[in-house]
Amino acid sequence: MKPAALVTAIGAQCRTEVVLTLRRGESVLVTIVVPIVLLVFFASARVLPRGGRGIDYLLPGTLALAVISTSLVSLGIATAYERYYGVLKRLGSTPFPRSGLVAAKMLAVATIEVIQIALLAGVGAIFFAWRPHGSFPLALLVLGLGTLAFAGLGLILAGNLRAEATLAGANGVFVFFLLIGGLFVPLDHLPGWLVPFARLLPADALSDVLRSVLRYAKLPWSSAITLFAWALALPVIAARTFQWE
Repeated sequence: MKPAALVTAIGAQCRTEVVLTLRRGESVLVTIVVPIVLLVFFASARVLPRGGRGIDYLLPGTLALAVISTSLVSLGIATAYERYYGVLKRLGSTPFPRSGLVAAKMLAVATIEVIQIALLAGVGAIFFAWRPHGSFPLALLVLGLGTLAFAGLGLILAGNLRAEATLAGANGVFVFFLLIGGLFVPLDHLPGWLVPFARLLPADALSDVLRSVLRYAKLPWSSAITLFAWALALPVIAARTFQWE
């Protein structure tokens, strides 16, 4: 396939992916509704964290949750069912290369995330007077690393498990990260024995780096290195283990 035709095909597939995602009620619920509801609830309740403005802690955690919901849950489950129904096998037999399909899926994920970021930042700014005092461009780079990490995890599940198992696994991991990933509950609120493990999770790394970048324009190097390691390792594992049929 010629480069110009490949770009056109990727764009067309990306549009299809976005439309299908927005048509699925469960995807809209997980990617759009749930993050906004959680942000409004925790920011209005004013129970977390102790000291400071709650929105400065909660919004970065909600942005991280949005990345997880789109890159892990939505992408992973949709891809698993496409594999189950033979869609990936049929696409693989066309001139459209598999690398182009992956690129289209990642562009679709990025498109959905742009919508999520705009909505969440708008809710934070309008209702809770949130303002980014740090570096928003650097935050976008961090969100990109988070997307790579969680998309890699979603594709690992989709490429190796049955569709039903991926559905259960992706939602289970989503809840797991929500509870102990440092998104809404600070790690110092968790049992002491759980904290070292939680600090190694990509969810805590992403939310911690986002908080520092959006507030101080600085990278917390320990969390940044952890996030980068996940963003490098998980896509590589997905590429090596993914089964197209």
